[in-house]
Amino acid sequence: MAVPPVVIYPPDEDGGRRVRIDGSIRGRAYDVQDVARFMQEAGLQEFDEMDVVRSLLIEWRGGGPDEWQH
Repeated sequence: MAVPPVVIYPPDEDGGRRVRIDGSIRGRAYDVQDVARFMQEAGLQEFDEMDVVRSLLIEWRGGGPDEWQH
């Protein structure tokens, strides 16, 4: 299965980050667990928190996986 393009946007005023997978916004994440859940819902059931942190397929904007506060 091909991995869809993933973009994690900069933290907003509440510390959440919009998550776009394959061109559509899937929701707002507040930590890497949330990102992993969105990836699983997109069909990557085996994707976990470590995959989120290590994946080169995720484009992090406004900071990496450790940035959640604005």
